[in-house]
Order: sequence, then C-alpha cells, then structure tokens
Amino acid sequence: MTIGIDPGTATVGYAVCQGNRFTPEILDYGVLHTDPLPEDMLHFRLLELGNDLEHILQKYKPDRAVIEELFFFKNLKTAISVAQSRGMIIYLLAKYKIEVINMTPLELKQQLCGYGRAPKKQVQEMVKRVYHLDKIPKPDDAADGLALAWIGL
Repeated sequence: MTIGIDPGTATVGYAVCQGNRFTPEILDYGVLHTDPLPEDMLHFRLLELGNDLEHILQKYKPDRAVIEELFFFKNLKTAISVAQSRGMIIYLLAKYKIEVINMTPLELKQQLCGYGRAPKKQVQEMVKRVYHLDKIPKPDDAADGLALAWIGL
C-alpha cells in the first residue's frame, strides 16, 4: 500500500492506494487543511497537519510513501514553510518505518505523462485515466497526491 503526499502548510494533498499501476485502487484521498494563522504560529499549523496525517498513517498502515520534493520556488518565505512541513511529514514517515520515495514535479510528470514539463491540466487528465475515474479529482492537491501514489505502485 502506498501513500502519495503533496506537502504544504495550508493544505497537504494525499492519496492512499493499493494494487499496481495497471489496476490501481484508491482507498482514500483528499486534502488536510489548516486555518490561516499569523506567520509566527506556523508550528500550530504543522502540529495540526501532523496529527491529521498521523491518523491516516495509523488507519491505513502504508508501507511506502511518495512525497513531492521542492524543486523550484518563487517565494523564499513560502519555500521555507513548505520545507518545514515536508520535514514534519518525513519525520512521521520515519516514525512509522515507511519507505520514502522523493519525487520532483519534473520526475513525476515524466513518469505519469511522458513529458517532464507537462501542464497541470495534462497531469490531472492522466490521473483521471490511470485510475479510470469519471472526472478529474478535486482539489488540485488531492489530484497531485493521487499522481504521487500511482508512482509508488
């Protein structure tokens, strides 16, 4: 069983899947949300996200996680907070002895779409296809979690 995780501080996209790349089965997917807080209270957002993610890890007991790496950033302040969220997530994965596969957005798009610079819409369409869904999963962070989980199958 694999969990795909798209880290963030306001939302974390995730998906728990089993099977293989030809017959993937979605067990759960969605986003973990936190309420906006002042900049100096990021630790409370991380605690909330960590508690929510820990609940998912305890419920499904995945043996593998594919987590998106920071590849580039436009805003240093945002990149640092996302990196802190990613660190908290990696800590939890280690705590539960879950194998971690790091994946840049470029690598993910290359494996899923065959083109590392594929637009977001193409990634979403491929997620819909590989999971045999009727429509593109929403929100975007959840679709990214599904894409990452598919890589780990």
